Amino acid sequence: MIQGVIVWIIKLSPSSKRWFWKFWYNLFAKKSGSHSFRFMNYGYDEDGYCLDLLEEDEAERYSIQLYHHTATQIDISKKNLLEVGSGRGGGSSYIQRYLKTRTVTGLDISSDAVQLSNSSFDTPGLSFVQGDSEDLPFEDNSFDVVLNVESSHCYGNIEKFISEVARILKDSGCLLWTDFRTNKEMKNLFMLFKKSGFVIEREKDITQNIIRALKLLTPYRKRQIKEHVPNFIQSVFESYAGVTGGSVNKAFLEGNLIYKSATLRINKG
Repeated sequence: MIQGVIVWIIKLSPSSKRWFWKFWYNLFAKKSGSHSFRFMNYGYDEDGYCLDLLEEDEAERYSIQLYHHTATQIDISKKNLLEVGSGRGGGSSYIQRYLKTRTVTGLDISSDAVQLSNSSFDTPGLSFVQGDSEDLPFEDNSFDVVLNVESSHCYGNIEKFISEVARILKDSGCLLWTDFRTNKEMKNLFMLFKKSGFVIEREKDITQNIIRALKLLTPYRKRQIKEHVPNFIQSVFESYAGVTGGSVNKAFLEGNLIYKSATLRINKG
């Protein structure tokens, strides 16, 4: 019942979709304020993929691997990077601690998530700000790289987001992107990237890598949800967390949703 209402709200209009996800992530940050639960993405796994992680990061290996897969398609060392949709801050923290960027700024629409991130991480060169993906609070040509991990499906107006990313990137700067869509939505999205002046340097279907990771993540995710989320919405959280048996997981398995990663470079000349 609750999940059906959520789907109805999301599909009602772009503004209702945007309002819902802002409400949802504020609620999630308030109800699940644990500093140990730092990631919400679906993870990534492949044969032979074994990052050398600190013990404190090991529990969320698969979510970290999705960040690493997306962010290491180009050399981001000594770059100023913006993550749009930084959530609970774990991805931005990983990037700054492991990949030797100059600075990482994490932006999220949820003020509660931003507050949680700032209280969780104290790393030189890392900061978190509240802001709108469709109206980024930065000057033109501010960043070398924009990172966007499993966030853009929540946006009410994806074309505004792409335009804003193009505006705040420096010439020849890169958008490192990963997310899921239906086949038709994915084709339309990449047409918008091209229309906005982005050159697609890399495009990869990683659906099977996501499915593998979700299978491995399911026991951990179920424990975290049981510990930190109120009983009456645990089933909804489990479904949207992609756990085995949930509707999102089934959509990947049945081919109704596909998951891609991409490297897109903006040419302003």
